Amino acid sequence: VQLQASGGGLVQAGDSLTLSCTLSGGTFSSYAAGWFRQAPGKERELVAATVWAGTRKYYADFAKGRFAISKDNGKNMQSLQVTSLKPEDTAVYYCAASSHPYGLGPRDYHYWGQGTLVTVSS
Repeated sequence: VQLQASGGGLVQAGDSLTLSCTLSGGTFSSYAAGWFRQAPGKERELVAATVWAGTRKYYADFAKGRFAISKDNGKNMQSLQVTSLKPEDTAVYYCAASSHPYGLGPRDYHYWGQGTLVTVSS
């Protein structure tokens, strides 16, 4: 299973951004899928995840209202839409998949993309 994330870049505070992730060697419908982020000097943290075959979505508290996760099983893709970006959203964003149907922590995920850097300027 391989994951490829894209869509990061340098944006200004208040902008919107969509991150995309494609999965090869498997199907997203079989996995819990999530987005994590890691800011410099900080631990990797969950942003959002779809679990239980896509029937449930979880968001970190900071992500509620501004982040939206979606998954297209037919295209084997998942996306993360972000609005009203803030400088504190600056981080490397990782796409991840778990061979289990449920997982909310980094240790629950077995497959990781290479990460895409989002930098938000004030």
